[in-house]
Amino acid sequence: MKLAILVAALVPSTLLGCSHKGGGGSPRVPVTVAHAERRAVPFEIPATGTAEPVQTVSVQAQVTGVLTHVTFHEGDDVTAGQVLFEIDPRPFQAALDQAKAVLARDQAQQQAAELDAQRYAKLVKQDYVTESDYDAKRAAADALHATVRADSAAVANAALNLEWATIRAPIAGRTGRLLVREGNLVRANNPDPLVIINQIHPILVRFAVPEGNLAGIQRYRRNRLPVLVSPSKSDTVFTEGALSFVDNSVDTTTGTVLLKAEFPNRDNALWPGEFLNVRLQLYVEDSAVVVPSQAVMNGQQGTYLFVVNQDGTARSQSVTVERTAGVYTVIAQGVRAGDDVVTDGQLRLVSGAAVEVKGVADAARELGGDK
Repeated sequence: MKLAILVAALVPSTLLGCSHKGGGGSPRVPVTVAHAERRAVPFEIPATGTAEPVQTVSVQAQVTGVLTHVTFHEGDDVTAGQVLFEIDPRPFQAALDQAKAVLARDQAQQQAAELDAQRYAKLVKQDYVTESDYDAKRAAADALHATVRADSAAVANAALNLEWATIRAPIAGRTGRLLVREGNLVRANNPDPLVIINQIHPILVRFAVPEGNLAGIQRYRRNRLPVLVSPSKSDTVFTEGALSFVDNSVDTTTGTVLLKAEFPNRDNALWPGEFLNVRLQLYVEDSAVVVPSQAVMNGQQGTYLFVVNQDGTARSQSVTVERTAGVYTVIAQGVRAGDDVVTDGQLRLVSGAAVEVKGVADAARELGGDK
């Protein structure tokens, strides 16, 4: 009797437990969604580039002498014509003084010879001297005239050497490391420069794009084509410049075209030799349907994403991707503006699964998704 009562008590409890499990159904999958929307999206060509100075000058000595003074510090910005180095000027000053003295002496001799030639010109007409004597005087005067011209050139050369003893910056720019210190003997036209100056205001960025983009570049080049660069793909701070150069031939080895963009670089954000991520913007599509790129997936049936229906279920939707633009993917077919697309939690979904929206993603940011 006691056993029957115990069994009777356990049966309702067991039935109640089975009924609760079955009534709960499949659990809802938590997901994050974003709205498909229409917005202006630029058409950009991505590339990798290298910053380079507009001009680079290797400063060298043009005369040989002892370096007596360096007027700048390594890494200084210098202006065109600024004094950078001074070589001991005393030998060159002495050479200039000597050249001037020789010129003065020969000028005096030339003047005397010219007067003799003029006197002999009068005397030969009166037959007081022979024509041979006159010709000798004329030749002597002409020879001294040529000597004076040579002396004048020597004075100019000596003055130029004295001027070259003061070395000035040929361009404005940023100096590099100092390669020769005070007290060293520098030689004229030594292949090793004293310092290298890079002009970085403005600065250029050199990059190459596939030749298939050349037609579009030529088509839109009549307008100013913006170029955006950043040190890394994850960097959201871009420096803007403009396309300034398209090479006149395609590199047959790589199938690419060399381009250059110019940047003001007032804040020194770009540095020569730096590798950069480049985006060349050709035009802006005013009303493109876009979704965050993390919503788009690839499968055996092609490209697809999950759309959340009004009844709280998700469906797999095949889409045609036109292109990507930063954190966005431009959709040509398959999604309409206003649709809610899943950006996080796709791996746990199947078509028709019930979902629980745990948040709305900001499409303007790159969010780490659980795909």
